[in-house]
Amino acid sequence: MRIALVSEHASPLAAPGPPGGESVQVAELAAGLVRLGHDVTVYTRRDDPDCPTTVSSSDGYQVVHLAAGPARRLPRDELWPHMREFARELGDWFDLTRPDVAHAHFWMSAWATSRAASARHIPWFVSFHGLGVVQRRHQGDADTSPVVRQHVERTLIRNGEVIATCSEEMAELIALGGNPHRIAVLPCGVDLQRFTPDPQPRPPSGHPFQILSVGRLAPHKGFDLAIRALTDVPGSELLIAGGPGGQDMDSDPEAGRLRGLAAELRVADRVRFLGPVRHEDMPALFRSADVVVCAPWYEPFGIVAVEAMACGVPVVATAVGGLLDTVADGVTGRHVAPGDAAALASAINALRTAPRRRSAYGRAARHLAESCYSSTWVAQRTAALYQAAAAIQRDRPPRAVSSNRLKRHSVPTV
Repeated sequence: MRIALVSEHASPLAAPGPPGGESVQVAELAAGLVRLGHDVTVYTRRDDPDCPTTVSSSDGYQVVHLAAGPARRLPRDELWPHMREFARELGDWFDLTRPDVAHAHFWMSAWATSRAASARHIPWFVSFHGLGVVQRRHQGDADTSPVVRQHVERTLIRNGEVIATCSEEMAELIALGGNPHRIAVLPCGVDLQRFTPDPQPRPPSGHPFQILSVGRLAPHKGFDLAIRALTDVPGSELLIAGGPGGQDMDSDPEAGRLRGLAAELRVADRVRFLGPVRHEDMPALFRSADVVVCAPWYEPFGIVAVEAMACGVPVVATAVGGLLDTVADGVTGRHVAPGDAAALASAINALRTAPRRRSAYGRAARHLAESCYSSTWVAQRTAALYQAAAAIQRDRPPRAVSSNRLKRHSVPTV
């Protein structure tokens, strides 16, 4: 099949990028589809004037950079005014390449894809990677999404084929008017050849108990909860991977807030900010940890937890979003209530003082990753959805689409 993946702000070529970010998830899916023999092109926004229009990745897929606004990095929530241009460029490329199916990632990509694909009778899918209504619920006035986001998402949910990443997202989509028969639940996958456990168990050492948290530095990621929990976890050290690097870390507001909290709680000497970590270096970092903590207020999926599990590391996670599906409480790790630092500390201590349980959780975590989260398995299931949609489209007789019909079923213009 000829497959178009559309990701306006999260290029699979982004480096180093936030560990576990959307760009990594798009890259894993693209690579998995290529391994199955499909022809894959990823369309993303040009954010560098010197970047070639097309780039061949080492994993065999093509990346096309589309003109949409100034050719420089812009905050994600400032891209909406440029999506009309992005949709026009995408449509021109669809005319040239005639993909069998298009799969958009994030709501703005889906808006553009719905316009470009529907006009050319190309079936299209959307993975939201987080819904505006959920983000607003948890962030309140701190949410900087464009005001049209929730309305656009509701329209897309009613008109497109949706791939949710967890059962909680499925419920949210149905509550927003989605047809359950047009929603599939498929997790994000990880490369199990890259994310592997240590070949030999680590011998006991005199080093501090290593707690690792990974992700971009944002309040909803819950790094402050991990810092608060650290006060009740003796003999331990917290490593935080993600955020800006070098001097930018010193001026980052969230990094400053977290450092101030660590100093206030007198654990600053036990908290290390690693800054951005290359994706290829993440397996070794996971393997160096005794436990991985994922403590967000909300999480659409949580690929970090699955990557850690693939490396045979137990995960202590807040019981939210995709983490409810990926972390098996009492089997591969522990669930704690969001915002409860005492419960988080208790769960970490239960693993810190029980190395055999920690090892058992790690083995079970790897087994679960192999059973349910292989990028190859996820690509196979995703491709099956694509093929079914393409077959239905081929069986439909050609028909003209009036401008009035397009207007009724399109999302609001930019």
